[in-house]
Amino acid sequence: MWWIYALLSAFFASLTAIFAKIGVKNIDSDLATAIRTVVILILAWGIALFKGVIPGMQTFNKQNWLFLILSGCATGLSWLFYFRALQVGKVSQVAPVDKLSVALTIVLSVVILKESVAIKDVIGALLIIGGTFVLIL
Repeated sequence: MWWIYALLSAFFASLTAIFAKIGVKNIDSDLATAIRTVVILILAWGIALFKGVIPGMQTFNKQNWLFLILSGCATGLSWLFYFRALQVGKVSQVAPVDKLSVALTIVLSVVILKESVAIKDVIGALLIIGGTFVLIL
C-alpha cells in the first residue's frame, strides 16, 4: 500500500514543478513560496480537522515537537531554493536535480537512522547521483 502513496506523491510533485514554474514567472520566488505555504497550511489543517486527529497533539513529546519543527524548517528551505531554481532554470532540469534528495536520503537513512540498505538501493542511489551530474553538466 505504501507504494501507492509514494506514486501519488511523485505525481503531485511533478505537478508542483509544472505549476510552480508557471506561477513564479515575473514575481519574487520567496513571495511565491510564502503564498504556496499558506495554501498548504490551510489544506493540511483542513484535513486534520476533517479527520478529527487534532486532539492527538496532546500525546506529542519534546522529541516529536523538535523533529517536526526541524522537518518544517528543512521543508521551508527546500521550497525556497526550489522555487528560486525553477525561476532561473528549466523545470526539466531543476526537478530531476531536486530528486537527488532521494539518493541523499538513502545515505542519511544509513548514517543517521542506521537503516540497512540492499545492493539494489546502493545501485539506484549511484544511478541517481550519476544522472544528476549528467543533467548539471
